Amino acid sequence: MSRFALGKKVGMTTIYDEKEGVLNITLVECFSKVNLIRTMEKDGYEAVRLEIEKTKNKKLIREFRMEGKSEMKVGDIIKAENFSIGELTKVSGITKGKGFQGVVKGHGFKGSPKSHGHKHDLRAPGSIGSGFPEHVIKGKRMAGRMGGGRSTAKNIKIVFVDKEKNLIGFQGAIPGIPGNIIEIAKMEEKK
Repeated sequence: MSRFALGKKVGMTTIYDEKEGVLNITLVECFSKVNLIRTMEKDGYEAVRLEIEKTKNKKLIREFRMEGKSEMKVGDIIKAENFSIGELTKVSGITKGKGFQGVVKGHGFKGSPKSHGHKHDLRAPGSIGSGFPEHVIKGKRMAGRMGGGRSTAKNIKIVFVDKEKNLIGFQGAIPGIPGNIIEIAKMEEKK
């Protein structure tokens, strides 16, 4: 049984659970194929490489490391039935791109007051440094592109599994927009 999968984010919905009440969940259609198995003897580490169809002519390939030999074979399909309700997972994806943003939206700056001569610089960043060292310090929070990067959400609970439609429901939101490819990995139990 695999501890990981690739899937396509479908969207969000609401379900009712008898114990926890109303839950907002994110649905992911889980279908990926084993592309390659890496072994300690041949490659120096144990891993399984999965592929998923991203578009009609393009496939996305991701490799997942593992400890010990895998029971999987090349060509095996990993479906939603490999996961069960209540499991904690680590979910990774590409976040929603928000374009070029200023410091107020991008970093949560407060902005200048509206009075006392601050007519035209309400959302300006303010000072970006002193006279020395006479250049902008690397990592300075300034305006720039926001979103569109890789993000990982940990300890996301599986609350819904539909084996017929191959859907997994994660409690809460996960990174990405509907249609994005999502990486799912079971969280390792702490010893």
